[in-house]
Amino acid sequence: MSEKVRPTKLKFKGEKTKKKRKREDGDEGGSSSRRKRKDEEEAPETWVLPEQAIEIRGPTYILHPSDPPICITYDSTRGRIVLHSVDKDKTEDGTQPAALLDRTPTEVSQVWVTTRIAGASTINLRTGVGEGKFLSCDKHGIVSADREARGPQEEWTPVVFPDGMVAFQNVYEKYLSVDEVAGGTMSLRGDSEEVGFRERFWVKIQSKYKKEANAEEKKRKEGLSMDSNLDEASVNKTYQAWGAGRSVLSAEDKKELKKAKKEGRLAEALLDRRAKLKR
Repeated sequence: MSEKVRPTKLKFKGEKTKKKRKREDGDEGGSSSRRKRKDEEEAPETWVLPEQAIEIRGPTYILHPSDPPICITYDSTRGRIVLHSVDKDKTEDGTQPAALLDRTPTEVSQVWVTTRIAGASTINLRTGVGEGKFLSCDKHGIVSADREARGPQEEWTPVVFPDGMVAFQNVYEKYLSVDEVAGGTMSLRGDSEEVGFRERFWVKIQSKYKKEANAEEKKRKEGLSMDSNLDEASVNKTYQAWGAGRSVLSAEDKKELKKAKKEGRLAEALLDRRAKLKR
């Protein structure tokens, strides 16, 4: 049997071979350029870990490093949350399952959709299957996903730790956790006072949503930096409009209104401010 011929790029006689230039490790901006290139080459649907809370948005995959490791899923047929053992997920080629942080969803039921109101630090987790029910927790710590509308009990504050793990705090300032119930099955609770092993989850999001979140945060910070150097009265006077439909508050104006509210003279301060803007 003859050896398999390795395909190569077609070359003409006399053509010079171009040498690829390798960037030295010591080159200025080398590591940052490589990181930027890696981010650009990353597929939008690639599952990645969030580095900060604002990046948690869009399709979300939530894992817990218990033994065996589990992910939070939703059974739309029975209408309830199920903690599914990811070790049961079969690989296409029959090989051993990947490491926990390399896992990705194998079913739509394992994906939650994270949304948030603009400017809010809290998020809502909605099922990716069925009618889109919200993950909620009542004052007794009972966690469910049976509500179609969101309210205070459907709000969660994600806390990202330096190691990349995430804890979810509810409106009652208690934490989401996994709990072993009768028969050795696992369930979710929402009444933990402190964050320990049971309250720490691995969260994976898609790359494109992480990039979007960082781009929006960058624009927001740039806008705040510009606004802090502006005086509200002069801005409105320049454009001859009542704030162009909104009021641009400087840091000093915000501080004054906050102080007035604390001292019980907010109404008076607002009237003074309005008179100032009309001049």
